[in-house]
Amino acid sequence: MALSLCSAKSLIFLFILSAIPIAFIISLELAKPTTHVFHYHSSGFFRECGKWDDLNRRFIVAFMDGGVGEIRVPDDYSPGTVLQEVTAVKDVDIAGNSSLGIVVDRPRNRLLVVNADVIGNKYSGLAAYDLSTWQRLFLTHLSGPNDEKSFADDVAVDAEGNAYVTDAKASKIWKVGKDGKLLSVIRNPLFIQREWYKNLVALNGIVYHPDGFLIVIHTFSGNLYKIDIAKDDEVKLIKLNGGSLSFGDGLELLSPTKLVVAGNPSARLVESSDGWETATVVAKFKGPAHRLATAATVKDGRVYLNHMVGMGYPKKKHAIVEAVFSN
Repeated sequence: MALSLCSAKSLIFLFILSAIPIAFIISLELAKPTTHVFHYHSSGFFRECGKWDDLNRRFIVAFMDGGVGEIRVPDDYSPGTVLQEVTAVKDVDIAGNSSLGIVVDRPRNRLLVVNADVIGNKYSGLAAYDLSTWQRLFLTHLSGPNDEKSFADDVAVDAEGNAYVTDAKASKIWKVGKDGKLLSVIRNPLFIQREWYKNLVALNGIVYHPDGFLIVIHTFSGNLYKIDIAKDDEVKLIKLNGGSLSFGDGLELLSPTKLVVAGNPSARLVESSDGWETATVVAKFKGPAHRLATAATVKDGRVYLNHMVGMGYPKKKHAIVEAVFSN
């Protein structure tokens, strides 16, 4: 069975939406949030990923219909103010594809953006844009219609500027050099699950750890992997305690020993005291499930969750919600 009709997030959202009465969704929208929320108006319903750009005091979000937007937070921001999204990138060379995972590469003042053909799985690419001018620095084609079906989903960048892009369809990771050259592909039997249905949505969120390795999540199984890029991309399954990470999506390091996993439920906090050989789910946060958390970011030491779905018409109001964890 192929994941070819829509993305994993859309499937999960449709499942959740079908199980929640409209009246209840309205009540959730009207309820006072339990934590701080940045609301912003947007031109689109779906915003796949959101990251905080501390230097420029703005959130950057990826459009499911292709492109990148920015939501500036003014110095005199007052809680409750609805912010405005402004389109920053609308790249004609990737028209018809979705923009998905993004990462701010601060040392090189650029944004890396994953693009993919969500419906047909016939295109995957990685683009880089200058954070000051939004000029495109490179566009790397990772796969095309004559290659195996793929679904580029998320991206991390290492200390040298190399990017690592997960393939949620074919269970692999592309490595792209800082200049945009495709360097290699990381495959491993551990990425493939015994149960066929757990491979429908495979490798997803990815982060680079400052100690020189990658942490990657496999969505349907909930497996976490440690990939040591200094040891010929050695792959280890991180032994997990304290709960499941099934339906985990975006990842964000809160510290070298703490990892945030966005998804369903909204977020889980994972800790490791042995260099991510083992890890424990220590806390959870439950936010607005009807909006579907897809990515996490850190702003001023606090965790915020990007939610995929905007509500309202004609203006769509999106929510970036602070995650406050509890046991």
